[in-house]
Amino acid sequence: MIKKTGLFIFSVMMVLAVKAQEIDLDKMLEEEQKKEQKNKVQFTEATFKTTRIIHGHSIENTAPGILDLKISHRFGQINGGLYEFFGLDNASMRWGFDYGLSPKLTIGFGRSTYQKQYDLFFKYKILRQSTGKVNMPVSLSLMSTAMVQTLKWTNPTAPNKFSSRLYYAYQLLLARKFSENTSLQLMPVMVHYNLVPKATDPNDIIALGIGGRQKISKRVSINFEYYYQLPEYKFDATTNSLSIGFDIETGGHVFQLHFTNSPGMTERIFVSETYGRWDKGDILFGFNVSRVFSFKKRKK
Repeated sequence: MIKKTGLFIFSVMMVLAVKAQEIDLDKMLEEEQKKEQKNKVQFTEATFKTTRIIHGHSIENTAPGILDLKISHRFGQINGGLYEFFGLDNASMRWGFDYGLSPKLTIGFGRSTYQKQYDLFFKYKILRQSTGKVNMPVSLSLMSTAMVQTLKWTNPTAPNKFSSRLYYAYQLLLARKFSENTSLQLMPVMVHYNLVPKATDPNDIIALGIGGRQKISKRVSINFEYYYQLPEYKFDATTNSLSIGFDIETGGHVFQLHFTNSPGMTERIFVSETYGRWDKGDILFGFNVSRVFSFKKRKK
């Protein structure tokens, strides 16, 4: 009897010891994984699904060696009624090429039918949101654009200068991904005019933009953009640009459908030359689509 009791007690102690060892091993493994994660930099990905929120640039860059062909359309105002087929009879478009030179630097070129405008830009990522070894709460990029309008001179006999056709935009993109579903971005921007419409107009238009993305399903998100112009740095009769739309992911591509009160697709137009009003029905339907081409060398 004593031997059986002793054997039972010994067995129970062995089981408890093994269990204790398992618990200790689990804790050790968990702590080791935490240490490894702390020693690594874990960058935040997909703050936005494309390099544009709606009109304006997002914090995202085109990957190195990737050429992104973008085609954007803006139709006419829907308050044109059935006669204008709610704006679909009229359209302006921009086609452009974005190319990733490095993980931090993207350059691009585009041409718009609206005012026959060309644009050239670069976007450089300064900070990238991350956790782990480096805890960076936000992403930050610098974006600069040069634009030239090529409409025929209204007065060809006047001493017209090419520099009068040039415009520049300088912008900071400050973004944070709060969760898998929610991202926000602040976009202070200045648009410079070499030649302004009136002598009393400011040469520098200053605005503060805000944009965001909220996923509502696995493949669909609601996006918005708003650019508030500072009253002392804006043209008369212009309004603030407001755009709302959807991103729809299909097979690795993202289609962007949206409504806006701005007909232009460069900073010069949607930041400083928007005249439409949402409360009067001056709303345009538009979309962005892209096709990606890879110029990366295949690894053997």
